[in-house]
Amino acid sequence: MKIEYIEEPLLQFGFGQSLDYPRDGLFLYGPVEDGPRVDTLRYGVIGTREGIEHFNIWSASIQGYIHPPIGFKGVSAYNVPFPGFEQAFRAKWPAEPHCILPTISREKLSKALHIQNRHEAVKSAVDLYVEELIAEHDRNESPPQFWFIVIPEEVYRLGRALSSVPVKERVPGNVLISQKRAKRLEREPSLFGDEEEQAVVYKYSRDFRRQLKARLLKHKIVTQLVRETTLNPSGFLTEKGYPQRRVEDPATIAWKLGTAAYYKAGGRPWQLANVRPGVCYVGLVYKRVDESLDPGWACCAAQMFLSNGEGVVFRGALGPWYSTDKKQYHLSEGAAENLLRTVVSEYKRLHNGQEPNELFIHAKSRFRRDEWAGFESACPSGTNLVGIQIRSAGESVKLFRSGNYPVIRGTALRIRDNAAYLWTTGYVPRLDSYLGPETPNPIMVKVWEGECPLDIVLKDILGLTKINFNSCLFNERLPVTIRFADAVGDVLVSAPIDGNPVLPFKFYI
Repeated sequence: MKIEYIEEPLLQFGFGQSLDYPRDGLFLYGPVEDGPRVDTLRYGVIGTREGIEHFNIWSASIQGYIHPPIGFKGVSAYNVPFPGFEQAFRAKWPAEPHCILPTISREKLSKALHIQNRHEAVKSAVDLYVEELIAEHDRNESPPQFWFIVIPEEVYRLGRALSSVPVKERVPGNVLISQKRAKRLEREPSLFGDEEEQAVVYKYSRDFRRQLKARLLKHKIVTQLVRETTLNPSGFLTEKGYPQRRVEDPATIAWKLGTAAYYKAGGRPWQLANVRPGVCYVGLVYKRVDESLDPGWACCAAQMFLSNGEGVVFRGALGPWYSTDKKQYHLSEGAAENLLRTVVSEYKRLHNGQEPNELFIHAKSRFRRDEWAGFESACPSGTNLVGIQIRSAGESVKLFRSGNYPVIRGTALRIRDNAAYLWTTGYVPRLDSYLGPETPNPIMVKVWEGECPLDIVLKDILGLTKINFNSCLFNERLPVTIRFADAVGDVLVSAPIDGNPVLPFKFYI
């Protein structure tokens, strides 16, 4: 065993400057210049009339300076003041949205959410938003670059997969058949087809967010969901004058939503600095579809990320990819070949026909021989193909150091030439703190296929924990190739999707 330290990867911002904390870089230099830029955001807002009012209050606040919170020890190194949207992103934030749809009826939304059948309830609630968005998108010659979906607390409370409504508050709906009957109809259709029309509702997820994202993929509508209480906490107080829910401080909310907005409008906030040219990272995504029909049936997809943070999602084929015995997902040789061939084709399209120099495939489990043979068949001869397993190590190993703080982020415990424990969370010198609640746990990294020095693999993975553009954090625990795998998979199986769309990552998060 050998303990090593990997220096914190740097991020590149405006004027070619590099720092390790996104908020520092945006505050001082603005977004990276080597990539797509946005001069003026063209965003839309949809919600109830009250929700639009809450949004307008927040929208006005981010156009100016927002102080960081002050604790009993002063301002934490983690908290950076928000200088104003235009000052941080060098892009104009219009005082008025490009498009406003205050057309969501709070009464209709509440009634839909209280329908007894939860599949019908969530689909009916999503219908209210989706129908308005699609209609506006079709009639608008210059639609918004993305939409803020402002939701009341009731949507958050009753629009999740495990949410339930008290018996006394339930209202009857139009779907009279059970989910069990709907499954049977797939094998034994009815004579007149009336029941099949009702059975369609069971093809949609009971999660509001996932279903909404899935249904808008076909129309290529980018969204950012946000709760009313996040936008205007002071507008939701208890009888004693306290906020109804705890939220982060205004500066942190501005950093997170501002970064997500700039990214979803088409900009690139930052990118990894000093990266090797021609590197491509692919994360495998799996999601079980319907365990009642076939416990091994699953949807597969791939997330391709470039060194600059650009991400694209490829939906692969449905198939028996899940092993109920080993609790692992694996593709057949043909499915693996087809999926990676699509990835390579998109990479070449984005790089004027050039093939990647290095292609790293990240997965949560080890690769089977036939599966890897499929990947090799689709890989260009001049590309170095490497297969890496990345999984949480849990509490299987603990590393301690003297002092008041735990192990430093970037510490690696090499156990073999091809395997190491990597601490992607821990004490961060720039923040002078460790943000976790307990002794940090590492992730396990193993190079199972191909050849690449382990120190390069670990450095790359540490860098990939810093390119979550849907937020503005110092880092995530998992690299972006693995971090959003479940979230992307959830969207892909939350509604019927025609074909195998190839869409940027921002459509899914």
